[in-house]
Amino acid sequence: MGIKSSVSLYSLQYQFLWGKMTLEDLFKYMKDLHVDGIELLPDQMLKGTPEPSEETYAMWHNLVNKYGLGLACDDIFLNTNLYKNRELTKRECIDLIKKEIIMAHRLGFKVIRLVSMVPAWILEPCLETAAKNDVALCIEVHGGLGFDVPKTEEFLKEMIRLDSPYIGIVPDTSLFCRRPPRVVSDYCRQVYGTNPEIIKYAEEVFASGTDFFALNVKNGGMDPKLKSLIKDPAKDMFFAQNLEGYENRPLSCMDPYVKYIKHFHFKLYEMTEEGTEYSIDYKEVLEYLHKHGYNGYVSTEYEGNRWVLPDHEIPEKEQVAAHQKLIQKLIKEIEG
Repeated sequence: MGIKSSVSLYSLQYQFLWGKMTLEDLFKYMKDLHVDGIELLPDQMLKGTPEPSEETYAMWHNLVNKYGLGLACDDIFLNTNLYKNRELTKRECIDLIKKEIIMAHRLGFKVIRLVSMVPAWILEPCLETAAKNDVALCIEVHGGLGFDVPKTEEFLKEMIRLDSPYIGIVPDTSLFCRRPPRVVSDYCRQVYGTNPEIIKYAEEVFASGTDFFALNVKNGGMDPKLKSLIKDPAKDMFFAQNLEGYENRPLSCMDPYVKYIKHFHFKLYEMTEEGTEYSIDYKEVLEYLHKHGYNGYVSTEYEGNRWVLPDHEIPEKEQVAAHQKLIQKLIKEIEG
């Protein structure tokens, strides 16, 4: 099987948090959407991680067996600030990642997503445990926290040096925004009263083929024109600073690292009435992956939920369903 569809259950976090859907409800909904697999944040939906009880493991495996969904990716965090008076030592960090590896294996996952900025020095000490448990450690390469960011580059260099099947990357399509997310612009305009000229300028920058991460790097700080449009920091600064998290890179930026791609986050900000994602061209992304022989999962990760206007329902289920309809259709067209 080639490219496979999946959904990060993070995409439905408010359904779970507010008690509208249980973990089993989420499994059933994924089955109804005909997805191939699921992605999990254990910290969010399993008690006792990274050392859950045997009862929790049994409950999990019962759901996996009952609904027959593949296990795409286990999203974990290196929580270095567990104590008020100090950060975790290197030894404590390594021990914590090893516990996460063992848990991932017991849950049935073969890929761990390490959140952006996890230090590269955890890799070599954890590699033996990863290999023993058949679990790959993969850094998320995310817009604003990806290529050309020193900590990410350190991880990529260490990954190449070690050159192990148990170390890789999880690119996030926030790297490939062809337009700034409209839901973010609308939210900031209506909630903060953001200067419309900043929003207009952001759209012009993306239409020209670049982005604010690139401009800020080029200028050694905030793009001068963007800075000049900030008339009221309370209204404008949040939107202006947030723009750096949406990049407009060419897909070729992944060329040196294709063999290390173990999973892929398909960011979802807003599905339109026309059935496309407003900011990201998913046909071009899937064609790239198909051309390079990728045969892993691509996972819907809905983040438009954080930009829903006050007193409006969060359309998580509807947005995820529409995105999966698009992705599954494109996979079928591209892969036959």
